[in-house]
Amino acid sequence: MPNCSSIDRLVTPFVDGELAEADARAIEQHLGLCSPCRTRVLAERAVRNLLHERQPALRDDCAPGALRSRCAKLAQAPGASSRAGERRAEVSPRTTMSLWRSRLAPLAAAASLILLVGGAFIYQFTVSSTRVMAAELTADHVKCFAMNAVLRTHQPAEVVESSMASGFGWDMRLPANEARAGLELVGSRPCLYGEGKVAHIMYRHNGEPVSLFMLPRTQRAEQLVKVFGHEAAIWCVGDRTFVLVSRAPHDEVTRMAGFIQAALQ
Repeated sequence: MPNCSSIDRLVTPFVDGELAEADARAIEQHLGLCSPCRTRVLAERAVRNLLHERQPALRDDCAPGALRSRCAKLAQAPGASSRAGERRAEVSPRTTMSLWRSRLAPLAAAASLILLVGGAFIYQFTVSSTRVMAAELTADHVKCFAMNAVLRTHQPAEVVESSMASGFGWDMRLPANEARAGLELVGSRPCLYGEGKVAHIMYRHNGEPVSLFMLPRTQRAEQLVKVFGHEAAIWCVGDRTFVLVSRAPHDEVTRMAGFIQAALQ
C-alpha cells in the first residue's frame, strides 16, 4: 500500500487518467483510507474539470477589464517583489521543502486556478446554469475544507452568527440541536462567487465535510444536483438561495437539507 509521499508525484497523472492500471488501483486503495489525499485529488479534479468545461470561453473571451486592472495593480504594487524576497530569505531550505510537501501547495494552486480561470468569465455561466453554480460551490467546498484540515480553525455558533450579520446582513440563528442531525459546526467564511461573495458555513456530518452556502439576492428553483461526486441540495427563501453540499448518500443529503431549512426559518 503506497503512502502519501510516494503518491505525491502520481496525483496529477492519476487525475488525468494517464497512469498504468496497477498504479491507478494502488492510488484508489490509498484514497479509500486517506481523507487528506482524497481531498487533494478532488480539488485537482475540480480544477481540471473546470478548465475542460471552460475551454471555449478561454479561447474566445478576454478577461473582464476589472480583473485585468486588478492583476496589473497587484503586479505593480511597490515593494511587492522585495517583500517576497525578504520572506523567502527568512525561511530555511528545510522549512521551505516541508511546506511545499504539505497540502498547502497543491490546494493553493487549485484555489488560484479556480479564482483566476473561473473568475474571468464564470459569472455569465452561473447566472444561467444551476449545474455550473453547484460545480463552483462544490469546488469551494473542497478547497475550504482542505485548507481547514491544515489550519484547523474552529468557530463557535455565536461567532458564525455575528459574521453572517456583519458580512451579509443576515440576522440568523444556527440550529440549536444540530447534533440530532449528526452535524458538528466547524465555522464560516466568505467565498468568492461570480462577481460577488457568498456565505459559507462549514459542518461535519459523521466526520465528513458538509457545506451550507447562502447566496444573497439570488433565486433558484428547489432541486438536487449531482456534481464532482457530491450532492448539492438547492432551495430558496425570499431573495436568498441556499446550497448544501455533501458526499453523503442522496437520502441523507435530503434529510440534512430539510433539517437545516426548517431550523433557519
